[in-house]
Order: sequence, then C-alpha cells, then structure tokens
Amino acid sequence: MIGAIDVRDLVGRPGASKVEQLSGTIDDLSTELASLSEDAPVTVELVLESLIEGVVAIGTLEGSLSLRCARCLKEFERGFSVGVSELFVPFPHEDSDEYPLDPEGFLDPDQMIRDLVGLELPFAPVCRADCRGLCGRCGGDLNVDGCTCTDAEIDPRWEALDALLDELNGAAISADPKPTASTRAETRAERYGREAGPRERAQR
Repeated sequence: MIGAIDVRDLVGRPGASKVEQLSGTIDDLSTELASLSEDAPVTVELVLESLIEGVVAIGTLEGSLSLRCARCLKEFERGFSVGVSELFVPFPHEDSDEYPLDPEGFLDPDQMIRDLVGLELPFAPVCRADCRGLCGRCGGDLNVDGCTCTDAEIDPRWEALDALLDELNGAAISADPKPTASTRAETRAERYGREAGPRERAQR
C-alpha cells in the first residue's frame, strides 16, 4: 500500500514544488488474465507543484504485470511505464477527472495509481505476436510440440450428412458409364461448337 503524501507545505503557496518518490503494492487490482506482480512493487516518482486550484502531480509510474497468454495460457511478466499528470483539488467536480485533496493538507495517490495501472491491464494478452495457441482437440501447445492429433475430427452433428454424401458419390460413380470413342467425339464436338469430323463419324 502507498500512503498519503503530506503537502501542507504546498497548499496555498502557488509556484512551490517538491519531489516525492513512492513505492508499494496495490491490492485487488486484476483481471482474469492480468494482475500486478506480487513480488515487484509499483514505484512512482512525482513532482508536486502548488497551483491556485490545488496541487498538480507530474511524473512517472512504473511496475510489472503478471500475465497469462490468451492463446496458449503461458504465464509471463511484462513491465510498464506510464506518464502521470493529474490535478488534486479540495472539492473536485463530480464529472471531472480531478482527484480529492484532503482539507488537512494530505494527498492520497492510491486511486490515481489504480486508475493508471488499470488502463495498462490488457484484456487479452499474448506472450508473442505469432503465438499459435493450443490445439482445440488435444490441448497441446502448438508453439512447442505441435498437435498430436492425426485424423480430422468430424462434428457429430454432421456425421449423417457426411454419410449421405459418401453414398451419393458412390452411386454417381457406379452409374457413370465408361466413355466410348464415339461419346468422346460427341463431347468434343459439343465443346468446340462444331460437327464431328470424318474420323469421328467413321468411329460411330
């Protein structure tokens, strides 16, 4: 957890500033495939400057994400670094992006950090751009060993139709007469739009 920052020396003194370096963990911030790394704390370096409206925080937020590939389910780590530029005011507007500044002169960066890290959590992370994922039948990792399946699987809902097609194809083959020289000549004549020549007529 990252604690509040004492900014009593900045409040009411426009133009005054100071640097703050923070480090800590953020709890309960994760998705099904992404979360903050438990053994790598979030670090924040901020320049806090007093304004008439309140205190502006400008700096950098860094950390590491624990991810699970959406294709092959492999776990991997990925670092992130995002810029910070947020305003803290005593009475933030309900529909604004401002964060609250405690009347006692303390600035709590927790919600700001949560919002920024939340934007970095990918919905469907992949371990690499060309990840091939898992076989839909045997579950093998196609990036490592490939698929151990041999025959293509037929959806049970199509088995009856597949059998009917085989039956129709077999019937068509058995009913198809063996072409003769005469029928071949007629076919050629029809194909080229001409009458059969003397040789073809003699074969009839």
